[in-house]
Amino acid sequence: MALDPQIAAVLQQFSGLPQPDFNQLDPVQYRQFSDNLMPPMPGERLFEVRNLKVAGAEGELDARLYRPEDSNNLPLLVFFHGGGFVIGNLDTHDNLCRSLARLSGAVVVSVAYRLAPESKFPAAPHDCYRATCNLVERAGELGFDASRLALAGDSAGANLAIAVSRLAATRKGPRVAYQCLFYPAADARCDSASQREFAEGYFLTREMMQWFWRQYLSRAEQADEALASPLRAEDLEGQPPTTLLSAEYDPLRDEGEAFAQRLREAGVATRLQRCDGMIHGFISMAAFVQQAQQALESAAADLRAALN
Repeated sequence: MALDPQIAAVLQQFSGLPQPDFNQLDPVQYRQFSDNLMPPMPGERLFEVRNLKVAGAEGELDARLYRPEDSNNLPLLVFFHGGGFVIGNLDTHDNLCRSLARLSGAVVVSVAYRLAPESKFPAAPHDCYRATCNLVERAGELGFDASRLALAGDSAGANLAIAVSRLAATRKGPRVAYQCLFYPAADARCDSASQREFAEGYFLTREMMQWFWRQYLSRAEQADEALASPLRAEDLEGQPPTTLLSAEYDPLRDEGEAFAQRLREAGVATRLQRCDGMIHGFISMAAFVQQAQQALESAAADLRAALN
């Protein structure tokens, strides 16, 4: 179908921005620019929002806890932000995490894993796995029910959620009850039909995604490793029941949908929802894009049902 009118208006606003030269782009400068691209909006009021430290693979990481109501017996949803493994932080995804906490009824903890190129693959998946383990270990201190654990993320963050599920399965814990994946980056090869069809003009470009992968991976052959490209994993054993949302006008659409199909073939209960008229990143636009809000509510309802 045609682009959603509200999404078309967003693209029109972005069309006037200078286009970076990805042959000469400095990752740190680009991070500073992109993380301030969207002005902060007032977040939903919750019972508790606070910053904390969690253990990473090689030291402490920043994190932020969102408690939707006065209870120490809520399930736990660990969230990993998107941004191509290079950009993004706790603030860029603050509103999304607030909404997920309210709509899912879970305590959400957003984890600021180490970013590339300063910390190359596999630093991020190992950070995210260790942080998840640390949160489960501290359930009594932080006040949630870690036996009801779910993972979520958008784009690169969804990739990391899949990686944590894989590590949890191979390392025998913790048990992940559910995962919610928003348009995951699932294949570092960037060679799908949607990568070519929507290569430019729809916010995320193929060139940009290829640049992100170059910052993240140290060697080209890592593109075929399961923790980097889950679509290329030989098996998906241990992946939990999954909700996966894709966007019609997204270069990552086909790899995400192919991953959902792989999950189904592996016997994993999977709900795939293609969001027509949407672009990559739309779930963070729920405050001003009606269809994005509806998709977010639908995904959160899956989480609520799985965790309660």
